[in-house]
Formats: sequence, C-alpha cells, structure tokens
Amino acid sequence: MRATEFGRLIYRISVAWRREIDVRVRDFGLTEATWRPLLYLGRLGDGQRQTDLAAALMIEAASLVRLVDALERAGLAERVEDPDDRRSKRITMTEQGRAIYAQVDTIHQGLAENFVRDIAPEDMAICASVLERIELAIDAQSDRLTIDESEPA
Repeated sequence: MRATEFGRLIYRISVAWRREIDVRVRDFGLTEATWRPLLYLGRLGDGQRQTDLAAALMIEAASLVRLVDALERAGLAERVEDPDDRRSKRITMTEQGRAIYAQVDTIHQGLAENFVRDIAPEDMAICASVLERIELAIDAQSDRLTIDESEPA
C-alpha cells in the first residue's frame, strides 16, 4: 500500500467514524461541531480554558468561539471567568450539558468498541503503535517547517 493510499484510508475511517456518531446524536440536537467540544470538555474535565479546549480539539481558538456560542445557545455550556486570570474564560457544562455528555460518551464508547470488536488486541496494539509513529513524524515535520519559516533567508 502506498503512503497516499494509507493516508486516504485514515481519512475515510475518520469521516465514517464521525458520521456514525453524528447520526446517533442527532436526536440531542447535536452536530459534530457541538458534540466534539462537549465530549472533550467532559473527558478533560469541566472548567477548561478556551485555549486548552481548542488545542485538544486541534482547532484555532477563534473557531472554538463559535462552537462554544452554539453550546451556550443550546443550554449545554457556559463561559465563566477564570479565577486565576480575569482576561481568560473557562468553559463549564450546565446540568443539561452534563446529562447529554454522559449519553454522548456512552454512544461514542459503544460505537468505538463495536467498530473494533473483531480485531485482536495484538493487532490493535500494532495499529496504535504505527499510527502514533506517524503522528510523531507529522509533529516533527511541522516543527521543522515552523523553524525553517522563522529563519531568515
């Protein structure tokens, strides 16, 4: 398998995985734009700084603003002042947000287990190891590009 085919396979799996979750959380009025931040907020711990949540989601902080706005409009989250830094906001789930998070997390975990149920644990470990090595290579390449771009020509 060529590297580009492997990359497309990873992409297709990611899209299909998220699509399956989207279908199952639609009844909660959620889309990927809202269930992912809610899921990450629940897993990372309530009261995350906006910048930390954006980093975990691998999106720009400015993009997160719109997503948090949508969660606030839906009554699932709210921004509160950061007690350590008045310039910063933390995102907390409302009671309704915590209840929906619990259901979304259960759906997400159930789907993940279902998707890999026929794969031997040893194969999962090998796959995870390979994907982690690819992630490290991507991170290293990104770091080199950032360094190269900052150096004078």
